Amino acid sequence: MFTGIITDIGTVLTLTQEGDLRARIRTGYDMAQVDLGASIASDGVCLTVVAKGADWYEVQVSAETVSKTNLGQWTPGRRLNLERALRLGDELGGHIVSGHVDGVAEVVGLVDEGDSTRLKFRVPDHLAGFIAPKGSVALNGTSLTVNEVDGAEFGVNLIPHTKTVTNWGETRQGDIINLEIDTLARYVARLRDWERQPTRA
Repeated sequence: MFTGIITDIGTVLTLTQEGDLRARIRTGYDMAQVDLGASIASDGVCLTVVAKGADWYEVQVSAETVSKTNLGQWTPGRRLNLERALRLGDELGGHIVSGHVDGVAEVVGLVDEGDSTRLKFRVPDHLAGFIAPKGSVALNGTSLTVNEVDGAEFGVNLIPHTKTVTNWGETRQGDIINLEIDTLARYVARLRDWERQPTRA
Protein backbone atom coordinates (compact mmCIF):
# COMPACT_ATOMS: atom_id res chain seq x y z
CA MET A 1 0.00 0.00 0.00
CA PHE A 2 1.00 3.61 -0.63
CA THR A 3 -0.22 7.08 0.30
CA GLY A 4 0.21 9.04 -2.93
CA ILE A 5 2.86 11.27 -1.33
CA ILE A 6 5.84 11.28 -3.70
CA THR A 7 9.20 10.89 -1.96
CA ASP A 8 11.63 10.81 -4.90
CA ILE A 9 11.82 11.55 -8.61
CA GLY A 10 13.47 8.69 -10.49
CA THR A 11 14.81 8.51 -14.04
CA VAL A 12 14.39 5.68 -16.53
CA LEU A 13 17.88 4.49 -17.45
CA THR A 14 17.25 1.51 -19.74
CA LEU A 15 14.35 -0.47 -21.15
CA THR A 16 14.70 -3.99 -22.53
CA GLN A 17 12.13 -6.48 -23.79
CA GLU A 18 12.85 -9.92 -22.34
CA GLY A 19 9.48 -11.60 -22.67
CA ASP A 20 8.27 -8.99 -20.15
CA LEU A 21 9.46 -5.39 -20.24
CA ARG A 22 12.43 -4.79 -17.92
CA ALA A 23 13.22 -1.25 -16.75
CA ARG A 24 16.18 0.11 -14.83
CA ILE A 25 15.36 3.24 -12.82
CA ARG A 26 17.79 5.62 -11.11
CA THR A 27 16.71 6.73 -7.65
CA GLY A 28 17.86 8.79 -4.70
CA TYR A 29 16.67 6.12 -2.26
CA ASP A 30 19.29 4.36 -0.15
CA MET A 31 19.08 1.04 -1.97
CA ALA A 32 20.89 -0.71 0.87
CA GLN A 33 17.63 -0.22 2.77
CA VAL A 34 15.48 -1.65 -0.05
CA ASP A 35 15.20 -5.44 -0.26
CA LEU A 36 14.82 -7.45 -3.43
CA GLY A 37 11.11 -8.15 -3.76
CA ALA A 38 10.16 -4.79 -2.24
CA SER A 39 7.46 -2.70 -3.92
CA ILE A 40 8.07 0.79 -5.30
CA ALA A 41 5.27 2.77 -6.93
CA SER A 42 6.77 4.14 -10.14
CA ASP A 43 4.49 6.79 -11.68
CA GLY A 44 1.74 5.17 -9.63
CA VAL A 45 2.33 1.57 -10.72
CA CYS A 46 3.27 -0.87 -7.96
CA LEU A 47 6.36 -2.65 -9.29
CA THR A 48 8.60 -5.25 -7.66
CA VAL A 49 12.34 -4.70 -7.30
CA VAL A 50 14.07 -7.64 -9.04
CA ALA A 51 17.63 -6.26 -9.10
CA LYS A 52 19.38 -3.25 -7.59
CA GLY A 53 22.58 -1.25 -7.37
CA ALA A 54 23.79 1.66 -5.29
CA ASP A 55 21.49 4.18 -6.99
CA TRP A 56 19.18 2.14 -9.21
CA TYR A 57 16.68 -0.69 -9.23
CA GLU A 58 15.18 -2.89 -11.91
CA VAL A 59 11.60 -4.04 -12.36
CA GLN A 60 9.80 -6.43 -14.70
CA VAL A 61 6.52 -5.26 -16.22
CA SER A 62 3.96 -7.69 -17.64
CA ALA A 63 2.11 -7.09 -20.89
CA GLU A 64 -1.11 -6.72 -18.86
CA THR A 65 0.40 -3.85 -16.86
CA VAL A 66 1.70 -2.16 -20.01
CA SER A 67 -1.78 -2.39 -21.58
CA LYS A 68 -3.48 -0.69 -18.60
CA THR A 69 -0.92 2.08 -17.97
CA ASN A 70 1.33 4.60 -19.71
CA LEU A 71 4.42 2.40 -19.28
CA GLY A 72 4.44 1.64 -22.98
CA GLN A 73 5.40 5.29 -23.49
CA TRP A 74 8.38 5.20 -21.14
CA THR A 75 11.71 6.09 -22.76
CA PRO A 76 15.22 6.48 -21.30
CA GLY A 77 15.49 9.82 -19.53
CA ARG A 78 11.84 9.97 -18.51
CA ARG A 79 11.39 11.19 -14.94
CA LEU A 80 9.08 9.20 -12.67
CA ASN A 81 7.23 9.88 -9.43
CA LEU A 82 8.44 7.33 -6.86
CA GLU A 83 7.07 6.18 -3.51
CA ARG A 84 8.18 3.28 -1.35
CA ALA A 85 5.55 1.03 0.20
CA LEU A 86 3.83 2.22 3.37
CA ARG A 87 5.31 0.85 6.61
CA LEU A 88 3.55 0.41 9.93
CA GLY A 89 3.69 3.73 11.80
CA ASP A 90 4.20 5.89 8.69
CA GLU A 91 2.11 9.03 8.39
CA LEU A 92 -0.85 8.70 6.03
CA GLY A 93 -0.55 12.11 4.43
CA GLY A 94 -2.51 11.46 1.23
CA HIS A 95 -5.03 8.62 0.87
CA ILE A 96 -4.82 4.84 0.63
CA VAL A 97 -3.34 3.96 -2.77
CA SER A 98 -2.80 0.38 -3.94
CA GLY A 99 -0.57 1.00 -6.96
CA HIS A 100 -3.03 -1.00 -9.10
CA VAL A 101 -3.79 1.41 -11.93
CA ASP A 102 -7.37 1.32 -13.23
CA GLY A 103 -6.68 3.01 -16.54
CA VAL A 104 -5.28 6.17 -18.06
CA ALA A 105 -6.46 9.77 -18.26
CA GLU A 106 -5.57 12.32 -20.92
CA VAL A 107 -4.56 15.88 -20.05
CA VAL A 108 -7.05 17.98 -22.04
CA GLY A 109 -6.50 21.34 -20.36
CA LEU A 110 -3.68 23.11 -18.55
CA VAL A 111 -3.96 26.69 -17.27
CA ASP A 112 -1.76 28.60 -14.84
CA GLU A 113 -3.71 30.39 -12.09
CA GLY A 114 -1.31 32.52 -10.09
CA ASP A 115 1.50 30.23 -8.98
CA SER A 116 -0.72 27.14 -9.20
CA THR A 117 -1.76 25.17 -12.28
CA ARG A 118 -5.25 23.88 -13.02
CA LEU A 119 -5.30 20.63 -15.00
CA LYS A 120 -8.28 19.06 -16.73
CA PHE A 121 -8.38 15.34 -17.54
CA ARG A 122 -10.60 13.13 -19.68
CA VAL A 123 -11.13 9.55 -18.52
CA PRO A 124 -12.79 6.49 -20.09
CA ASP A 125 -16.54 6.42 -19.56
CA HIS A 126 -16.39 3.26 -17.43
CA LEU A 127 -14.20 5.07 -14.85
CA ALA A 128 -15.93 8.45 -14.86
CA GLY A 129 -18.59 7.40 -12.36
CA PHE A 130 -15.96 6.67 -9.71
CA ILE A 131 -14.68 10.26 -9.64
CA ALA A 132 -16.46 12.77 -7.40
CA PRO A 133 -15.92 16.45 -6.55
CA LYS A 134 -13.66 16.83 -3.48
CA GLY A 135 -12.87 13.12 -3.66
CA SER A 136 -9.37 11.68 -4.06
CA VAL A 137 -7.62 10.21 -7.08
CA ALA A 138 -4.06 9.04 -7.67
CA LEU A 139 -2.56 10.45 -10.87
CA ASN A 140 0.90 9.18 -11.79
CA GLY A 141 1.06 8.05 -8.17
CA THR A 142 0.24 11.47 -6.69
CA SER A 143 -2.67 11.84 -4.28
CA LEU A 144 -4.76 14.73 -5.59
CA THR A 145 -8.14 16.23 -4.72
CA VAL A 146 -10.76 16.52 -7.46
CA ASN A 147 -12.03 20.08 -7.91
CA GLU A 148 -14.92 19.53 -10.29
CA VAL A 149 -16.43 16.82 -12.49
CA ASP A 150 -18.18 17.31 -15.83
CA GLY A 151 -19.17 14.00 -17.39
CA ALA A 152 -15.97 12.15 -18.28
CA GLU A 153 -13.79 15.18 -17.49
CA PHE A 154 -12.50 16.39 -14.14
CA GLY A 155 -10.08 18.97 -12.83
CA VAL A 156 -7.41 19.24 -10.17
CA ASN A 157 -5.20 22.06 -8.93
CA LEU A 158 -1.43 21.74 -8.48
CA ILE A 159 0.29 24.02 -5.98
CA PRO A 160 3.92 25.05 -6.59
CA HIS A 161 5.24 22.59 -3.97
CA THR A 162 3.63 19.65 -5.76
CA LYS A 163 5.10 20.73 -9.10
CA THR A 164 8.55 21.00 -7.51
CA VAL A 165 8.71 17.64 -5.68
CA THR A 166 7.09 15.57 -8.47
CA ASN A 167 7.32 15.35 -12.24
CA TRP A 168 4.08 17.35 -12.64
CA GLY A 169 6.01 20.49 -13.53
CA GLU A 170 6.85 18.79 -16.85
CA THR A 171 3.26 17.95 -17.80
CA ARG A 172 1.90 19.02 -21.19
CA GLN A 173 -1.53 18.93 -22.79
CA GLY A 174 -2.11 15.55 -24.44
CA ASP A 175 -0.02 13.61 -21.92
CA ILE A 176 -1.35 10.21 -20.87
CA ILE A 177 -1.48 9.79 -17.10
CA ASN A 178 -1.87 6.70 -14.90
CA LEU A 179 -5.15 6.85 -12.98
CA GLU A 180 -6.12 4.94 -9.84
CA ILE A 181 -9.59 5.62 -8.52
CA ASP A 182 -10.21 5.89 -4.78
CA THR A 183 -10.54 2.45 -3.17
CA LEU A 184 -13.55 3.61 -1.16
CA ALA A 185 -15.35 4.72 -4.34
CA ARG A 186 -14.69 1.31 -5.88
CA TYR A 187 -16.29 -0.56 -2.97
CA VAL A 188 -19.24 1.82 -2.69
CA ALA A 189 -19.98 1.26 -6.38
CA ARG A 190 -19.64 -2.50 -5.96
CA LEU A 191 -22.05 -2.49 -3.02
CA ARG A 192 -24.54 -0.37 -4.98
CA ASP A 193 -24.42 -2.79 -7.93
CA TRP A 194 -24.81 -5.78 -5.62
CA GLU A 195 -27.87 -4.29 -3.94
CA ARG A 196 -29.49 -3.69 -7.34
CA GLN A 197 -29.29 -7.38 -8.25
CA PRO A 198 -32.52 -9.41 -8.04
CA THR A 199 -32.90 -11.25 -4.73
CA ARG A 200 -31.73 -14.85 -5.01
CA ALA A 201 -33.92 -17.63 -3.67
